[in-house]
Amino acid sequence: MLWHPPFRAFSLPGLLLLLTLGNVGFAAEPSTVPPPPADVSPIKLLDADATKLLAEVYQVNETIPLDARLVEKVSKDGILREKIVFRGAQGYLVPAYFQLPPEGNGPFPCVLLLHGWSGSKEHWWIDNNYISGGNVRKALIDRGFAIFALDAQAHGDRISVNDYAPVNHYNDPDQGPEQRKGYFTREEIYIQTTRDYRRAIKYLSTRPEIDSARIGLFGYSMGGAQAYLLTGSDPRIKCAVSCCAPREENAYSPVGPQNFLSGLGDRPFLTIMGRNDELCPIGHAQAIHELNPSTHKELIILESGHKFPHEYVPLAVEWIRANL
Repeated sequence: MLWHPPFRAFSLPGLLLLLTLGNVGFAAEPSTVPPPPADVSPIKLLDADATKLLAEVYQVNETIPLDARLVEKVSKDGILREKIVFRGAQGYLVPAYFQLPPEGNGPFPCVLLLHGWSGSKEHWWIDNNYISGGNVRKALIDRGFAIFALDAQAHGDRISVNDYAPVNHYNDPDQGPEQRKGYFTREEIYIQTTRDYRRAIKYLSTRPEIDSARIGLFGYSMGGAQAYLLTGSDPRIKCAVSCCAPREENAYSPVGPQNFLSGLGDRPFLTIMGRNDELCPIGHAQAIHELNPSTHKELIILESGHKFPHEYVPLAVEWIRANL
């Protein structure tokens, strides 16, 4: 089961950002904000100055060379899959999988796949798992989409930065002094991964097989939250699917989906939630959806918890096909 950690203390840069945002303040109550559901606290939005400041956190240094290279090519499900490494936002190498449809000459539209907490890029090649990852990828490939999936910071092939410990090993008083510690906050992982995906989009623009004007994304759980962060900070994303994004209760959080809504513009955005998802009460999800400024937004509520039934896959994939 995917696990989402509680809010943790900021590192020094994060704390400075938090204090700065706190001095900027919230927007006045806009007339477009509907009354929140009765069981949900009102969602506050950062004002324009705070939003601009937050956007700076997600900028990337374009002078860092990509240094992208192919390190592996294997056949998966009868389709060639490339393993690529490139330099991410801070110059560290980021591993990713890249797969093209087996038929057609391209250039192909491409969908970025963003996995959940404690997952990895491998999960998009496993059928019928917690996120129905293999099901999603195969359905997209069958409909003519290329696929690009990287490991989030401290996940998958990048686990060495956390002393080879799964990221959900945090301080637990019941485990005594010998327990493993997490070396990255949730905020650091979200921000780094989002910035690395911005670098990935730059890499995709160098591939002649890819139509760089047609880049979409699909994110589940942590990836669902990052769908807001990446789409809200990068206009090159043309449409996005966010599945079961966990609620962020800290109004000033640099990774709160609500703080990226203004950056979505009028791009197509699909939200899929489970009615019984304990990580995000459905009323909160509805309130976030109502605040989304896009006129091309859609909310699908499944009779499930944080784990969706596999039948959600065609709903999401057909929506991408219609909007990308």
